[in-house]
Amino acid sequence: MPSLSIEIQCAHIEVPKSRARPEQGTLSLRIARLPANTRHPEADPLMLLAGGPGQAASALAPFAAALIETRRHRDVLLIDQRGTGRSSPLRCDALDEKNDTLSDAVLTELAPKVGQCLDQLTAQSIHPLDYGTLAFVEDIEAVRDALNLSRINLWGGSYGTRVALEYLRRYPQHVRTLTLDGVIAPSVRITLNAWRSRAMRLSALLQSCEASESCRTLQPSPSAALDTLVARLAAPGLRVVFNDPRTGNSETLQLDSDMLLSALQPLLYSPDTAALLPQVLTAALNDDFAPLLALTQSFSSSLEDQMNPALYYAITCAEDAPRVSEKERASLQSDLPHISALAEQSFAACEHWPVATLPDDWGSPVVNDHVPALLLSGALDPVTPPTYAVETAQTLTKHRLITANGIGHIVSTQSCAPQLLAAFVKSADLSALPSTCVEHLENNAPPLLWSNRLMAAP
Repeated sequence: MPSLSIEIQCAHIEVPKSRARPEQGTLSLRIARLPANTRHPEADPLMLLAGGPGQAASALAPFAAALIETRRHRDVLLIDQRGTGRSSPLRCDALDEKNDTLSDAVLTELAPKVGQCLDQLTAQSIHPLDYGTLAFVEDIEAVRDALNLSRINLWGGSYGTRVALEYLRRYPQHVRTLTLDGVIAPSVRITLNAWRSRAMRLSALLQSCEASESCRTLQPSPSAALDTLVARLAAPGLRVVFNDPRTGNSETLQLDSDMLLSALQPLLYSPDTAALLPQVLTAALNDDFAPLLALTQSFSSSLEDQMNPALYYAITCAEDAPRVSEKERASLQSDLPHISALAEQSFAACEHWPVATLPDDWGSPVVNDHVPALLLSGALDPVTPPTYAVETAQTLTKHRLITANGIGHIVSTQSCAPQLLAAFVKSADLSALPSTCVEHLENNAPPLLWSNRLMAAP
């Protein structure tokens, strides 16, 4: 749990490891409560569901603490999903090693590492299928029941939207409001769709550079620059010497095209880092890979402490990869030629993982006529684009769609969005949202490309 200057109350409850096999015993769920700033809080707290899959909700504590307006009237609850944080976290040495170099941070030898992880979990008498999405949905219901809550307000971010929607599907009577931020539509297969959506965002970014006079001056064709780099770094790649931004030490790396392309993926999540990519590619063309390596290692270092990679594969390999057809996998070669090898590695990593038995309604739209739903999307989101929110909203009768221009993955932490969330949770009225905030989010300007900032400087 991150250090905060406010009171947080923590507890554990025991839940069955497997509700189908109760004789397998229990596991411990970690719950954190940020109490409301009132003696008589509302009876329906706000519950935050983290993303990933694999992120612990405790990592959202700074966001929860910043929800000052919401906490005037309501408690905020955080449940570390089983397998993450302090909720019986999954441990396997093959995936838990710290990333000391870029080659560790990307998909190098991914399939053997995931296979070793599965073997290590099995040796610990852990059945990975006990850690799926629906198990967590039942954990949420167990927490609600244990706390004697008639209804709850759900906020889900990214993968947390899948959890929130599945809870709504099964327990609609217990949901007062639903906020989905960075929506994953039920039809989405993370293992497939994430590669396609990130490729589209990268292409759009490079095209925006080509449409900008100042960016064209820096790099006439960033798409061609990327093609050149990929060709230059074809196996076995190039030996690169750079200064590690974390230590200042000189490091040597054998950099290949897959490592380059993998390093670009996370930089798309934030428009601020994405705006640097044309400059980063230009520097790399001139054999200066330090900006790329510095950005990549900074991102991976900040993510390491928040994510549980074993749970990521326990969910995506069991629930997503099996729903991708061989034809769809084969199409990646022609549709996404640069990153098809990376995508194929992620599928290969799942080939020996057990497949979850999912209910018949899995992947189908969640239909609800009563619960008000606020769906937030960032127009520049590379992994959960606004089209997913539009698809999801079609079967939620009481909904409001807001697409935040100039924002990437997750809107709720940006600008006036915490006040927007507070107003919605307080009133449960989608028509009572603060119009000035909605207008600000919808008309927010995207960050300038780095070249444009240089041209605009006095």
